[in-house]
Amino acid sequence: MIELQNVSKLYPNGTKGLNNINLTFAKGEFIVIVGLSGAGKSTLLRSINRLHDISEGDILIEGQSITSAKGKQLRLIRRNIGMIFQSFNLVKRSSVLRNVLAGRVGYHSTLRTISGRFPEKDMNIAFEALERVNIVEKAYSRADELSGGQQQRVAIARVLAQEAKIILADEPVASLDPLTTKQVMDDLKKINIDLGITTVVNLHYVDLARQYATRIIGLRAGQVVFDGPVAEATDERFAEIYGRPIEEAELLGERRA
Repeated sequence: MIELQNVSKLYPNGTKGLNNINLTFAKGEFIVIVGLSGAGKSTLLRSINRLHDISEGDILIEGQSITSAKGKQLRLIRRNIGMIFQSFNLVKRSSVLRNVLAGRVGYHSTLRTISGRFPEKDMNIAFEALERVNIVEKAYSRADELSGGQQQRVAIARVLAQEAKIILADEPVASLDPLTTKQVMDDLKKINIDLGITTVVNLHYVDLARQYATRIIGLRAGQVVFDGPVAEATDERFAEIYGRPIEEAELLGERRA
């Protein structure tokens, strides 16, 4: 589904965000990427859908190189990749329904997108997406009237309306309270299981990684230092990933959040 071949990312200031990454993600996996802030988690995720251009290597999506894709080919590859951000990335003054319908823009011409006229099929897809995350009653509310957890569920519904084959979630629960965190992670896991959507999530917290992942990848200084099933992600291995005891690493994450 996703293949990273010798991927490196060098920033203009000389910082190496990614250092010779080789990974393959299979269809239907629920992968959690862990590591301290600055380890390269966000850079990795944003490179997969080419929000960041890589410096070396290649990234393949279903056998097609997104690294070298241009124009229509790039748009079609990206249409299959849904992105969920920590900050939700909603149009706050627009309705929930309008935000979810934004997931359909890749299927229409620029003119139709600008006019905001979506066919009945798209409306049905949007409402089904809202039902799946249990927020359909908020369809006509403004996005900025919703709680943080509700806004993140709207963002998930937008990805569902996009009919993405891959979901990339960059610290999707970092700004949420524990109860809302569980609701959002439960939604992502259920979607992964029910629809078979390959899901890659950046997280800081060890307990969440162990609870939801089928596979955990640990990054440190832009390099993969762990890649294996949850059963192999012991406290000792997490300490190696973070370079310090788990309790200290998670406390540091709380302060940075």
